[in-house]
Amino acid sequence: MPQPLHVASLTLAGFRNHAMTRIAPGAAPFVLLTGPNGAGKTNVLEALSLLVVGRGLRGQALGQMALAGGEGGFQVRAELVPDAALPPVVLKTGTLPDAPERRRLSVNGANAPLSALGEWNAQLWMTPAMDRLFAEAASARRRFLDRLVLALSPGHAGHATRYDAAMRARTRLLTADAPADPAWLGGLEAQMAEHGAALAEARSLTVRALDAALAAVPDGAFPRPSLALEGEPPADLAAALRAARAVDRAAGRATVGPHRSDLAVTHADKAYGVGAMPAALASTGEQKALLIAILLAHAALVAERSGRAPLLLLDEAVAHLDPERRLALFARLATLGGQVWLTGTDAALFEGLEAARFDVRDGAVLPI
Repeated sequence: MPQPLHVASLTLAGFRNHAMTRIAPGAAPFVLLTGPNGAGKTNVLEALSLLVVGRGLRGQALGQMALAGGEGGFQVRAELVPDAALPPVVLKTGTLPDAPERRRLSVNGANAPLSALGEWNAQLWMTPAMDRLFAEAASARRRFLDRLVLALSPGHAGHATRYDAAMRARTRLLTADAPADPAWLGGLEAQMAEHGAALAEARSLTVRALDAALAAVPDGAFPRPSLALEGEPPADLAAALRAARAVDRAAGRATVGPHRSDLAVTHADKAYGVGAMPAALASTGEQKALLIAILLAHAALVAERSGRAPLLLLDEAVAHLDPERRLALFARLATLGGQVWLTGTDAALFEGLEAARFDVRDGAVLPI
């Protein structure tokens, strides 16, 4: 079994609608937050999602996370137990009033770069906004895929940041009034090629490994997704970018590169023409079940590869699931070995689940 990563305690100060909140589930494998809509349940999960590299599960600006009407800035403090044989690690992240868009991190009281978060835990999450992921634009699926990659390869975020920065700089040069310096353009295209190749390789490896893991899952309550990566960049991306300068100048954007890739998902158990049904054509309930199947398989893959089960954040995950699938989800989650944080408006949907339970109302969290 992988090491049971868990958050022993979580404290929020000035975060969203939580002026001061402390939750202490200890080593409970399931943590359940219930309460009405708008009470602050998702805000707790968002705070947890800041314990890994990235912009959190909502992807919003840091300045929007501070308590409205407060003094500005916020703090998220977590006592993380990454291994039963090791002492807890105290992670603190947040912003200061005079720098609301600059996130800081300390590990056991010492300042650390945000990249250090990848050393302590991996996370996967699901939110109601992802229910129609397969029917949305390709950009949403790329972000979802990159989160899956990041759980296996923390350095993926650095390549994505550097690729995007070089791409934006190239577009500014191409669309400027003055002719662009070819040497400068070539340098930016070389950077895009270097980091783009790393992005493409990490995505391809993740998709192939995850697709194989999904194919090996026994038949059960959840449908079987099949995954493929579409629109992979050419082998010589630098040359392709040079050739596309005129087109990209007219378009005002780069038209070739890994930022154009897409995660293709099909319902492997349902035929559609000569192949399998695209996930986008499945019912809303089936799309949610396909998404859950992907997350469960990926969580198991992360645990197998790293020896440490990821933290799972599931926001309203059981909504619209029938009783059989709800019980199947709880059973599968229990086998993963990591801690799972769940939210819901109806506590009856979690009947029989052994969990540390908390009631959330107007930014206040109380144990049940």
